[in-house]
Amino acid sequence: MYSGGEYQSEDADFILQSATNRKALDDALATIGFRRKGDHYENPSSRFFIEFPPGPLSIGRDLRIVPAHLKVGSGDLLALSATDSCRDRLAAYYHWNDLQSLETAIAIALRHKVDLRRIQMWSAAEGMETRFNGFRRQLEDRRSKR
Repeated sequence: MYSGGEYQSEDADFILQSATNRKALDDALATIGFRRKGDHYENPSSRFFIEFPPGPLSIGRDLRIVPAHLKVGSGDLLALSATDSCRDRLAAYYHWNDLQSLETAIAIALRHKVDLRRIQMWSAAEGMETRFNGFRRQLEDRRSKR
């Protein structure tokens, strides 16, 4: 959503905000053509699948995530902010050495105003200051070439 199309996930993750049972979830998603397959839901007419990872929502060890309110059509959607999306991709890079996630974090930071100070403080709390400094250097290098 924030990477300008450089990264395209094929799933949508939803954190449930209230208790539900599997049958109620299965029934609700069946109304829009999704069927459970293992731990996710698929619709044969869509390349996207839906997952419901266990909560609470966190980025690394940070549980204090404040969702952004995004306007979608005539409704609102709660989603990660650009800063939190950048942190989420950096978490994948930091903890799993996922280089595609580093590229996505850079793409997000190039296209949107992100709070680099907050990302730096979070990175330090994750024990990843060195990796954050590498991210910042690459980001500054790409900004200078624009």
